[in-house]
Amino acid sequence: MFRRTFWFTAGAAAGVWATTKVNRKIKQLTPESLAAQAADKAVAAGHKLKDRAVGFALDVRSNMLQREAELGDALGLDAPVDPERDHALPAPRRRAALGQHGTPNVTTYSLSYNRNEDH
Repeated sequence: MFRRTFWFTAGAAAGVWATTKVNRKIKQLTPESLAAQAADKAVAAGHKLKDRAVGFALDVRSNMLQREAELGDALGLDAPVDPERDHALPAPRRRAALGQHGTPNVTTYSLSYNRNEDH
C-alpha cells in the first residue's frame, strides 16, 4: 500500500511539474511575449552598438589629435613665431580675388549668366 501511495504521489508531482513547464513555454511563445522579447533584444543591441560607436569615435578622435601633433611637429607649426621671419610670409591667396581694400573686384564678378538667354 505504501508503495502505491509513493508512486501515485511521484506521478502527480511529475504531472504538476510538467504542466507548469508546458504552460510557461506556451506563455513565452505567445505573439505578445515574442514581440516583447524582440523589442528587448533590439534595445540591447542598440545599446551595444551605441557603446561601440562611442568607443570608435573616441579612438578616432585620440588618433586624430595624435596625428595632428605629429604633423605639427614635422612641419614646424608648433615652433615659436620668429618676428623677423613673420613679415616674409606671402599674403593670403584670398586677397587676389578681392580689390585693394578688401572689396570684391568688379571685373571678376561683372559677368553673369542668365540661363533664359539660351532659349
